[in-house]
Amino acid sequence: MQEGYGDIQAEGAELIAISADPLAVVSSVQEKLQITYLLLADENTKTIADYNVVDPSEIEVARPATYIIDQDGRVAWKYLDAKSGKRIGPDPIVAQLNKF
Repeated sequence: MQEGYGDIQAEGAELIAISADPLAVVSSVQEKLQITYLLLADENTKTIADYNVVDPSEIEVARPATYIIDQDGRVAWKYLDAKSGKRIGPDPIVAQLNKF
């Protein structure tokens, strides 16, 4: 996602990622991959549960999900895979942002 971060920002949007991993793991991954967008740890899976993206086969893991939240705080678009493991890249996100 890092490679498309500039394209997302060019559309006037911001990228925030949330992981179910502990903060130490998230910080390590962010540093190792040189991620410059906001990467948050949701170790207790509260936000993951609030957005209903808990993987039913592995409750401590989030299903890959992407949300575009509009300026009024409403979900304007979402991508949600049935199970963990499949993620979309930045191109479909930018395509959706172009529609707004």
